[in-house]
Parts: sequence; structure tokens; C-alpha cells
Amino acid sequence: MHFTDRVDAGRHLAEALRHLRGADPVVLGLPRGGVPVAYEVARALGAPLDVIVVRKLGVPYHRELGFGAIGEGGVRVISDDIVSRGHVSRQEVESVEHAEEAELTRQARKFRADRERVDITGRTVVLVDDGIATGATAAAAVEVVRAQGAARVVLAAPVAPPDAVEWLRSTADEVVCLSTPRAFSAVGEWYEDFSQTPDEEVVALLRRAGATQTEEVEVDADPLRLAGELTLPADTAAAVMFAHGSGSSRHSPRNRSVAQALNRAGLGTLLFDLLTESEAADRANVFDIEILARRLEGATHWLRTRTPVPIGYFGASTGAAAALWAAATAGTDVGAVVSRGGRPDLAGARLPGVRAPTLLIVGGLDTTVIELNRQAQAALRCENRLELVPGATHLFEEPGTLDEVAVLAEHWFTRHLTWRAG
Repeated sequence: MHFTDRVDAGRHLAEALRHLRGADPVVLGLPRGGVPVAYEVARALGAPLDVIVVRKLGVPYHRELGFGAIGEGGVRVISDDIVSRGHVSRQEVESVEHAEEAELTRQARKFRADRERVDITGRTVVLVDDGIATGATAAAAVEVVRAQGAARVVLAAPVAPPDAVEWLRSTADEVVCLSTPRAFSAVGEWYEDFSQTPDEEVVALLRRAGATQTEEVEVDADPLRLAGELTLPADTAAAVMFAHGSGSSRHSPRNRSVAQALNRAGLGTLLFDLLTESEAADRANVFDIEILARRLEGATHWLRTRTPVPIGYFGASTGAAAALWAAATAGTDVGAVVSRGGRPDLAGARLPGVRAPTLLIVGGLDTTVIELNRQAQAALRCENRLELVPGATHLFEEPGTLDEVAVLAEHWFTRHLTWRAG
């Protein structure tokens, strides 16, 4: 398997690591070439990205033979067996360690600048490189992150020789490698472009990855202040507000999954509760579409005080009706609406007033809701489309169906919102 460049390799590797999305991982790239690959993996997993600076400690008269490794935070991993068999004196150990420590500090400061190292204690760590030759550096990195407190270590690379992968499986908890050619001589031969990654590119990628900010907020939806979570990636071109359905909240795992996919695509998201905890306990409030829509309108005005980018609505169940009702209201200026398993029919007479391009997504097996969406679609006068996700029931719990929702939503919002930002 050949790769165009490190970005291409990173995107392919990210696909092979999709099973880690729910594991709340941290992605660490080995500098320098591993960082562009790791950047793509971190984007796809919605995970924080950092650099893993490791310095191998080599036997003085045979530098390729490592007797240990050091990492940030004073982490020191020493093989007493190699020290003994190599007849490396204590003074030599200290001398090599002192020299490598200085270089480690210099590299970490250069790559990370003034940012703090991401805390990996108790986390699943995905170690990423652009390729593995002998595996010595990768093995040292595994030992270092374990010593730094990682609960689980996944080693990932686009290409490596079979014997190195086999050896590393005994070190890491999981090894993910896309290609293990037997005729392996160098990592670069499996890339069309394997030009050197400059330090400046590493710094820029780490800065860009760290610029995505998620904060707990209080959304002013006069007269109430509603709990929410606002995520704004660096240079975001648009933001999507989530209107949750009956019996749901900003903690909805399905909506959060879609929101993370939108964040990976560079879109901002606001997840917030349309009802207070006590209000949500009364079932009648859940179906009061007018109240839900008014709060969504108020929240929209609040969000405009936080970011100037175009805004879209993503509604689920009764939240979809609230989104369409609000979109039909003068002054909201909503650029696009997506409904997932929604009840757009509950927006009733407001539907013809919607001007925002609207995408209705329904599970292919959700027959009752399909018919309700078709009725609502007939009343819309805006650009619209009905998409049925094959094999999906109302909650999109079947494998891969929610991912399909995220892809459809991302494409719709990107098409109808980001052009307005341009």
C-alpha cells in the first residue's frame, strides 16, 4: 500500500482507528514526521493532539543499542539487563542521560512553545508515527507513556516491516498498521512525497489542534439561562445549534456523536438544554413546540454575540419541529436545517415560512416517521431533501447508521453554511 503523503496516510490510518472514537483517546505524534499523520488521526477521532518527545539512551560505544529512554515529566526507563551486559558504568549512564535530557527539553520547548503537555493519566493513548523501521523508538515511546500514566497504549503507523510489528505487539496493548510489506527497506519508499517535515510545520499543527475550544456555557434564552456546551474549532466557518428531542438533553450520546463529527469537519457546535430539569419532567413541555422554538430563537441571538459565523440548526425528534419553527421566524437568519428522526410535522403552519435549506433524515425502517416527514416535506417551500438511511430504526442504533447521519449532516451544513462565510 502506497500513500500520497503524510496527510493521505493519516486519513487512511484514521479510518482504521475509528473503533477508538468512544474511548476518549489522546493522540500523540512522534516528531517530526509523525505529527502530520497524528493530526489527521486526532481530527477524525475528535481527540486532543500533542507531541511525544522521547530520547533513546544509547550505549556509549554502540549508540544504536539503547539501554533506556527518557521522556517529559522526569520519566526514565532503564534496562538494567542491557546496562549490565553492556558494562555501562554509572557515570556513563548519567553522562548520556544528562546530554539527552538537555536535547529533550530543547525539543519539547520548541515544538510545544508555551502550551502545557496534555495530561494522559488514566487515558487511552494513541501513539502515531509516519512509519516504523526497527521499532526501537516506538517501543521506547510506549514505555515512556506507560510511565507517564497511560491506561492503554495503541501504537499506530501506516507502514512497518512484519517483524517489527510482531515485536511491538508484545509492548503495546494494540498495534494498528495499514501495511506490513515483507520487502521493506525504508519508510520513505512507501510514500510518493516523503519530504522532511520542518519544525515549523509541527509547531503550526500543534497550535491549530490546540485552538479548538470547548467550554461550559450558560445560554441566555431570555428569561432563562440554559446549560450548554460550546465548541468552536480554530478558524471555524459556521456553527450548528442542536435542538434536542423528547426525553433528551445536551448529554445525548447520539447528538454528541454527530457534533464531534461536525467539529472534526471544522464546524462549531452548541449543545444546550431547551428545558430546565424540572420542566423536562412534565411531558407536556416536551411537545410545546412554540416554547421550544422561542428558546431556540433566544439562544440564536445569544450565540451571535459569541461568534459572527453563519448558523445552522440540527434538530432531533420534537427538537426538529422547534428548529423549523424558529427557522421560519423573522430575524433568526438561519442558513440550514437538518432533522434527524424528527417530527417536522409538529411545526404545522410554520413550515411554508421556512427559507433555510432543509434536510430531513429518517431511518429506513422507521415507517411511521417516514410518512410524517413526507407530509411535512410537501408543505416546505424551501430547498429540501428527504434521506432514508437503510437499515436504521428511529434512534439509529444499528451499526454505522449514526455515522451515515453525521456524513449527511456535515455535507449539508458545509454546502449551505460555509459558502456564506466565504
